[in-house]
Amino acid sequence: MNRKLLDLWVGFFVAIGFAAVLFLALRVGNVSSSNFSETYRLTARFDNIGGLKVRGPVKSAGVVVGRVTEIHFDAQTYEALVTVTVDSRYRFPKDTFASILTAGLLGEQYIGLDAGGDEKMLQSGDTFAKTQSAVVLEKLIGQFMFNKASETPDSK
Repeated sequence: MNRKLLDLWVGFFVAIGFAAVLFLALRVGNVSSSNFSETYRLTARFDNIGGLKVRGPVKSAGVVVGRVTEIHFDAQTYEALVTVTVDSRYRFPKDTFASILTAGLLGEQYIGLDAGGDEKMLQSGDTFAKTQSAVVLEKLIGQFMFNKASETPDSK
């Protein structure tokens, strides 16, 4: 009888440990933050998406309103096509500005939406008219170094 009780407790703690590992895996993968409400799809074109990834957040005023669902390369225009799904509770005007931002100095990249003032709202399948690509830190440093190197000292 004592052995059965010990086996029961060991099994109970193994089950709790498995549930905890599963919970942490879902939290890291952002699966648990997904909801099953109605969404609509929008597309944005960017010259450079930096480190943006599928399942990255789409935020407006700091609130997550959607997720990045697809990233493709358009061979005709040489741009990145990013498809996002936005929760249908959040409607945005046609002139909404989509930009790729970074959370902190070296944090994850996400799409930030700045609502415009148009009376017409974006519908499923629409494309953002105005976008701003990601700021690539290496490119900024390279431009700064090139500008410093090209400066000539003033001769007096």
